[in-house]
Amino acid sequence: MPKQKTKRAATKRLKMSATGKIMRTRSGKRHLNACKTRQRKRNLRGTIVAHASDQPVLKRMLSTY
Repeated sequence: MPKQKTKRAATKRLKMSATGKIMRTRSGKRHLNACKTRQRKRNLRGTIVAHASDQPVLKRMLSTY
C-alpha cells in the first residue's frame, strides 16, 4: 500500500501549535483595504486556532499516516 501524501495546500495555509492544535490566518486582508479601518486591519493580523469541528479534518490533511 503506498504512503499517504500531505495535502500541499494545507501545509502552506496551516500550522500546528505546540499543544497540537491547528492554527490558521484570518481572512479578509488581501485587497480592498482602503475602506477598512485601521483597527479592523490590525485585528486581522496574526493567527488564530481553527474551529474545533474542523480540527480532525485539518490534522488528517497535514499528517502523513
